Amino acid sequence: MRRVRKECDMAAKTRSAADGKVQSYDPIWSEIRREAASAMTAEPALGSFIYATLLSHDRLEEAICHRLAQRLDHSEVEAVLINQTFQSLLQARPDLGGIFRADLAAVFDRDPACHRYIEPLLYFKGFHALATHRFAHELWEAGRRDFALFLQSQSSRTFGVDIHPAARFGQGIMIDHATGIVVGETAEVGNNCSFLHGVTLGGSGKEMGDRHPKIGEGVLIGAGAKVLGNITVGDGSRVAAGSVVLHDVPPHVTVAGVPAKVVGSSGCAEPALEMEQTWVDDFGGL
Repeated sequence: MRRVRKECDMAAKTRSAADGKVQSYDPIWSEIRREAASAMTAEPALGSFIYATLLSHDRLEEAICHRLAQRLDHSEVEAVLINQTFQSLLQARPDLGGIFRADLAAVFDRDPACHRYIEPLLYFKGFHALATHRFAHELWEAGRRDFALFLQSQSSRTFGVDIHPAARFGQGIMIDHATGIVVGETAEVGNNCSFLHGVTLGGSGKEMGDRHPKIGEGVLIGAGAKVLGNITVGDGSRVAAGSVVLHDVPPHVTVAGVPAKVVGSSGCAEPALEMEQTWVDDFGGL
């Protein structure tokens, strides 16, 4: 598995030996621009699209705002307004840029179908839905709840991913394929988690208040898994595909089944990074 160095997770600063001035260096953005130039040469028909989306911008944050705004465009709330709103949020929360870089690096590192940084940035709806949610969450926290809900609605319609704006996500998140992801209002997700398509972090009834799962760090949740109720999935655990989790999951175990039960250890310290989704049961079978 490819490993992305820490210095690639966010923009860095270097000091020029010639003039002693501090200059910004952004390794991920530099690589994206190199990949974009190469893609334009290989596929001239997409030249205008790639230039407008990537190479016409000075910063990764600007490219992300542009790409999302174009995808979320609505006849009543146009892309220009959405882009302006995203830019204003970035001014208030400049640290979002580092979080976006960590999410891009997570996809590049963990998804074997991803061979360039430009792929999630241009095409992968999992990254687009997550980045949209991050902006929607900032709007929700700022009290702009109608705009946040508009973004949730547009993201659900466009990407097939429905994340409530109040839900909290750490950084370094990879959502693979993404179709059918549902995350409820009071759900929380720790750093460096990986979700496959069809995952639900939902409630278990009509109760109000804190009613959704709390996912620890480094957790891998397989395709179609449902985690329901105000329960905790411990750090470094795995939830097998198709499982229904109704009770707390200890750290560093694998759970599987309907309802899910512990079937073994998680197999490694950080299953979300390894993306290994098979396990050996107590009888030695797969």
